Amino acid sequence: MLSQGLLIRLCRLWTCRPLWLKTLLGMSVGIGVGLTFGEQAQWVRPIGIYFVSAIQGLMIPLVFCSIITGTTSLLKSKKLDRVGGKAIGLYLLSTALAIGIGLMMGWLLEPGSGAGLGAYQQPTPLAPAMLIDEDASRALASQNWSIAGDKILPIIIFAIALAFSLNASGRRGRPAILFFASLAEGMFKLLQMIMVLAPYGVCALMAWMVSIHGLELLLPLLKVIGVLYLGCILHVFGVYTLMLLLLARLNPIHYFKSIVDAQAVAFTSSSSMTTLPTCLACAERRLGVCHVITEKVLAIGAVFNMDGTALYQGVAALFVAQAFGVDLQFGDYVTIVIIATLASIGTVGTPGAGLLLLSLTLAAVGIPLEGVALLAGIDRLLDMARTTVNVSGDIVVSVLVAQSEKGLDVVVYSDVSAGEDIDFTVR
Repeated sequence: MLSQGLLIRLCRLWTCRPLWLKTLLGMSVGIGVGLTFGEQAQWVRPIGIYFVSAIQGLMIPLVFCSIITGTTSLLKSKKLDRVGGKAIGLYLLSTALAIGIGLMMGWLLEPGSGAGLGAYQQPTPLAPAMLIDEDASRALASQNWSIAGDKILPIIIFAIALAFSLNASGRRGRPAILFFASLAEGMFKLLQMIMVLAPYGVCALMAWMVSIHGLELLLPLLKVIGVLYLGCILHVFGVYTLMLLLLARLNPIHYFKSIVDAQAVAFTSSSSMTTLPTCLACAERRLGVCHVITEKVLAIGAVFNMDGTALYQGVAALFVAQAFGVDLQFGDYVTIVIIATLASIGTVGTPGAGLLLLSLTLAAVGIPLEGVALLAGIDRLLDMARTTVNVSGDIVVSVLVAQSEKGLDVVVYSDVSAGEDIDFTVR
C-alpha cells in the first residue's frame, strides 16, 4: 500500500499539471480500462454523461451572458472607430471562410468514417429562425437548458440585439449591462470548476467507447489531427495570401517570413494573449504597420478573432457527425457557419472556449455531445494549430487595415532585413 507521504506527493504532482495533460492522461487511462475490463467497463459511462450534461446545462446561460457582455464592451470601446470597424469586418469575413474550409475538409476527407459508433437519431431539423421569436424566450425561460439545442441560433441573435438595445439606452441600461457582466464572470468560474472534472469525464467516456469498439476507435482521431492541420495550412497560405493580394495588393512572401516568430510562440504556448507582444513586434518592426493601428487591431483580434477555432468547429462537427452516423443537411452546414461566427463575439476569452463552442455547435444541429470526449484528449495538439492560425490572422488583418488607412510603411514591408535585430528570446 502507498504511504501517506507518497500519496500526498502524488496528489500534489497531479494538481500542478496543466489541464490538457491531465485530460490526455485521463483519455489514456480510459483506453486502458476499456481494453482491460471489456464490457464491464461500461459501468463508468454515467460519470462521463454527467460531465457532458454539466457542460450542456451551462451552455445557454453562459453564451447568452457572455455575448451581451462582449458586444456591449465592444460597442463602448474606444477602439471601435473606423479602424476597429474595418478590423472586425475582416475578422468576421475570415472566420466565416475558415469555417467553410473546415466543413469542406471534413466533407471531402471524412475523418469520422470508420469510427462506427452506431447510428444516431437526429432531432427534427431546425426551422428558419426569426431575428427575435418566442422560441428564444421560451428556451431561456426553460429550466431544462440542456435540451435547448434547437433554439441556440435565435438565442444568440436575441442576445446580440439586446446588447445593442442596452447600449443605446445609455445610463439606464448600465445596471443591466453590469448585471450580465457579473453573471458572465460567475459562469466563467463555474465552467472552470466543471473543466477540472474533464480528465475524469473523458476517462469514463473513453473506457465505455473503447470497451465496445476497441482500438479501431483511435484511428479516426489521427485523421482528425491530419485534416485539421491540413485545413489550417490551406487557410493561412491560401486565404491570407488572397486577402493580401486582392485587398492590399501586397506581396505575401515577406509577410509569411516576418511572422514566423509569432507563429512559433503561438504554436508552443497555445495562447493568443501570450503571443501578443511578439505579434506587435512582427507587425511594427518587420511589416511596417504603424503603432496606432497595431495597438487597436491586434488587441481586438486577441479577444475577437478565432479563425483557427472556427476551422476546427467545421472539422470537428463533421467528424462527430460521421462517427455517429448523423446525416447533415445543407441547412445544418449553414447553421454551423452562423453559430460559430456569431458566438465568437463572446466566447473567445472564455476558459475552455474551444470545448464550449464545439458543444454549442454540436447541440445546434443535433449531433450527440458524447463525441466531445473523443476530441478532448487530443485538444492540446489541435489547439496548437488553432492558435497559430488565429495569430496569423491577427497580423494579416493589421496589415490590411494599415494599407487601407495609409498607415503601412511599404518600404519596411518590402525590406527582407527589417526587424532582424529583434530579440524574441527575452519576453
